[in-house]
Amino acid sequence: MKIADYEVPEELYYDEYHFWCRPEGDELVIGMDDFAQRLAGDIVFVQLPFVGKAVTRGKKLSKVESGKWLGTVYGPADGEITAVNEELEENPGLINEDCYGKGWMYRMRPADMGQVESLRHGGKDVLEPWIMQDVEKYKQD
Repeated sequence: MKIADYEVPEELYYDEYHFWCRPEGDELVIGMDDFAQRLAGDIVFVQLPFVGKAVTRGKKLSKVESGKWLGTVYGPADGEITAVNEELEENPGLINEDCYGKGWMYRMRPADMGQVESLRHGGKDVLEPWIMQDVEKYKQD
């Protein structure tokens, strides 16, 4: 769905920093959402976690950098990294090109899939107020 010209797929789960999670079987696929990648500008570097790394919900996991921004990626749930998108090491701009597809960042196996339920998820009634609040918060004067 579109909210204020941003693509916001309602089947995904979102953290407060605009990273998304998509459950796939017993794993989560995680990436940066359209709002964050557009706010950041051209992504020039992604520090990916290593496979096997323990993830703690709410703790720093990796970094994303653009020419004007340095962002931190936090763990969406407790668990373990099962795969990383190694293509981002050579082409971090995949996040800008296809943030919900080829620009995914990593996969993890959560210890408790129920932790994902505390993230933002739902239709326009849930996601639009959040997106619009951040549009106002970060708009350029």
